[in-house]
Amino acid sequence: MIRPLICLLALFVTAFSVAADTALPNKDKFHLFLLVGQSNMAGRGVVEAQDLGVNPRVLMLSKDGQWVPAVDPLHFDKAAAGVGLGKTFGQLIAAANPGVTIGLIPCAVGGSPIDSWQPGVFYPPTKSHPWDDMVKRAELALPAGTLKGILWHQGESDSTAALAPTYAAKLHDLVKRLRTLVKSPEVPFIAGQMGLFDGVPWLPEKKTVDQAHRDLPKEVPHTAFVTAEGLHHKGDKVHFDSAAYRELGKRYAAAFLQMTK
Repeated sequence: MIRPLICLLALFVTAFSVAADTALPNKDKFHLFLLVGQSNMAGRGVVEAQDLGVNPRVLMLSKDGQWVPAVDPLHFDKAAAGVGLGKTFGQLIAAANPGVTIGLIPCAVGGSPIDSWQPGVFYPPTKSHPWDDMVKRAELALPAGTLKGILWHQGESDSTAALAPTYAAKLHDLVKRLRTLVKSPEVPFIAGQMGLFDGVPWLPEKKTVDQAHRDLPKEVPHTAFVTAEGLHHKGDKVHFDSAAYRELGKRYAAAFLQMTK
């Protein structure tokens, strides 16, 4: 037990040493991505050794607003935060853009329905204001770099008879508000599919929310949809396992590169 803890501590020391020694690149070489949504964007996978490795060209905005190497968990919305899709996404985008550093801005909030992503709305389970807190972090991060994309994964909390029918309109409004916030009307927006797990049938309401995600590229310019087909849950029938999150990160990266090639 002691040796794994020592290894873990060493990795974190290395990570923060890199943060202290590495100056940020020029703004045009620092490509930023906003990570928003609920728990499957925040990540709930088990952290493994490969998730603790440091890539000096993939940074994240820490909870206290510092740029540090991206090491899982990126998010801090709940104690359950773990491996998500962000780090894999960042590594692949960095690999496709030599000379560029990627900056991830984690802002997801586990359990948050889309209605909580409105100005001034308080979300009791996490004692936070999802939209307002995201705005503060975006305003802190954006002067340092150039926003290149917004990654969204959310929908489970809206898959109810009361909320699903209005989800598509709210999603379109969210995209518009986010683009207005970052002053970039054509910034790519990528929505990921909720867990489509074997043996876990969807109710009609979840299918309605899923259809809103699927239809987004046809109805809102510069958007994309990423499938979760073939991915596995971690045992709770809601959250992806670590391997699935890494694969989802690959799919988001492929979608972004296809949109921007």
